[in-house]
Amino acid sequence: MDPILVFSVLGGLVLVLLLVGAPIKPIRWIGQVFIRIIVGALLLFLVNVFGASFDLHIPINFITSSISGILGLPGLAALVIIKMMIVS
Repeated sequence: MDPILVFSVLGGLVLVLLLVGAPIKPIRWIGQVFIRIIVGALLLFLVNVFGASFDLHIPINFITSSISGILGLPGLAALVIIKMMIVS
């Protein structure tokens, strides 16, 4: 499947969740976690695009997206450090 299509659909879902909102707290919490995971995947995508010149590639999967999405920039930095120091 085309990555642009996937990110467009996920971005559309994020916008719908942000605009409409969820009236029930558990659904809202699940939606917020889902949005954070999507943002984490987008951050990893940007790191992979800009890190290509430095031979840096972090796989985008559920675990790495969750780490970078929930922990934010410190989680993303930890993934980069783990990739550079331990894995490579």
